[in-house]
Parts: sequence; C-alpha cells; structure tokens
Amino acid sequence: MKESFWAAYIVALGVVAIVFIFLFQNLTNSDEHNMSLLKETTEAAMYDALDYAGYRNDGVVRIDREKFVENFLRRFSENASLARTYKVEFYDVNEVPPKVSIKVYSYETGKLFSGGGKTKEESIEFIVSNRIDAILETPY
Repeated sequence: MKESFWAAYIVALGVVAIVFIFLFQNLTNSDEHNMSLLKETTEAAMYDALDYAGYRNDGVVRIDREKFVENFLRRFSENASLARTYKVEFYDVNEVPPKVSIKVYSYETGKLFSGGGKTKEESIEFIVSNRIDAILETPY
C-alpha cells in the first residue's frame, strides 16, 4: 500500500511539472515573438515614414510622426497573435533625427487545475512587456 502512494505521488508530481513547463514555454515563446515583431515592425515603419521630398530639398533625414504611428500599428496588427491582448505605448517619436521609443505589453493567461474532490480551474494572468529604442541609420 505504501508503494502505491509513492507511485501516485510521483505521477502527480510529473503532471504538475509538465503543466509548469508548458506554461513557461508559452510565456517564453510569446516574449520572443513580441520582441522580433516589435523590432521588425519598427524598422519597416521607420523606412515607410521617411520624408524623401525633404531629403531631396534640404538633405535632412526625417520621418513623419503620424505616418510612422499609422504604419507601425497597421503592420503590428497584421502580424500579432489573435489569442493575446496587446497594449502599445509610444514614448518618444522624434522626426529629426529619426528616433522612436515604443513599449508593447501583451497579456497572457495561464490556466491551472487544482485537485481535490472537484476539479477547479484557476487562471493566472501574466504581463509580458517589451521595449525598443530605435534610431534610423542611413548609409552615406
């Protein structure tokens, strides 16, 4: 009888460990996805917002603030995961020199099951935040 309790304990411990591994793997994948999406989207939106007419006339590299925000949000929403909730904050958008500071929050929900007589489901919410400060570099 004593050995069967140990076997049940080890199986239950293995199931709990697998649930935690799955939960943290999901969070890690979300963080990597958000960071690469933020980086690529920022770079592409900065190139889209370049003011070519101003560069031809004055020789000054500048971006249009409204065009950058519009392009960034459009590109980000096209590639973002529909299973998550996002919050995007623009801290700084300088036109000359082209520099942006953006922070993206994504809200992840993990579900845990507690034992006992009845199976009870509990939700845990995690906030994953990524921040980028980007300066547009142009070759001469």
